[in-house]
Amino acid sequence: MESFSPIKEGKVREVYDNGNSLIIVATDRISAFDVILKNKVTKKGAILTQMSKFWFDFTKDIVPNHMMSTNVKDMPEFFQQEKFDGNSMMCKKLQMLPIECIVRGYITGSGWASYQENGTVCGIQLPEGLVESDKLPEPIYTPSTKAEIGDHDENISFEQSVDVLEKAYPGKGLEYATKIKECTINLYKKCAEYALSKGIIIADTKFEFGLDENGNIVIGDEMLTPDSSRFWPLEGYKPGQGQPSFDKQFVRDWLKANPDSDYLLPEEVVEKTVNKYEEAFELLTGKKFN
Repeated sequence: MESFSPIKEGKVREVYDNGNSLIIVATDRISAFDVILKNKVTKKGAILTQMSKFWFDFTKDIVPNHMMSTNVKDMPEFFQQEKFDGNSMMCKKLQMLPIECIVRGYITGSGWASYQENGTVCGIQLPEGLVESDKLPEPIYTPSTKAEIGDHDENISFEQSVDVLEKAYPGKGLEYATKIKECTINLYKKCAEYALSKGIIIADTKFEFGLDENGNIVIGDEMLTPDSSRFWPLEGYKPGQGQPSFDKQFVRDWLKANPDSDYLLPEEVVEKTVNKYEEAFELLTGKKFN
């Protein structure tokens, strides 16, 4: 049996080269504040992969995606081991664009901190009088550059995103920047409206796009998972304060409260996190996670 080793390892995912496709494996690692924690979160990788699959299927009318299969039987024998079952996705190879496409529908996190300072988020002027966790009149697009592991991504303006893309693709900067901005807003609007009908507020999220062999814009990476988005329960949503969430917030809160933890979490925090991920999956897809 041919064995494979990752060509790229991120904080959570491993990427394998499969000739004319890639196999992306979501591990059970968890990261917070740009550090990989010492715990593994069981089932997390599979939940993330199946959630991305759900959204890729749901949005293929808006923009094509890179997913080919999540069935390990379609992959080389090496991936037919139990540890790859459910958390692996075979994908088209794309040339990824060097921009993280962030869309915010609600004001929270770093956006809220910036708004309190000067009434703007990433240079975008917002109406006066917003309170924490308020819904914005319209979703805003706040792209950032992609940083190497260990560095922080840097927020940039739309104009700067045009420059970054123009450098990488001379003559195409404005076209690509405009297209990924439109896709980001359209994807967010469709998915946020759907999620709301299932009891989940998608406060913000990030998408990544690439080019296929014909130069078409295709969404890649992961999509609308609790790792790349802020999900809040609709029930009990109350502007004017922080909201409970379906993501790594438990982990972040615990780490902030325990600065000497050396990034090792107690079992109950890990368990609560998995339960939140599962709950989000089941609310959104209407299916039990198995």
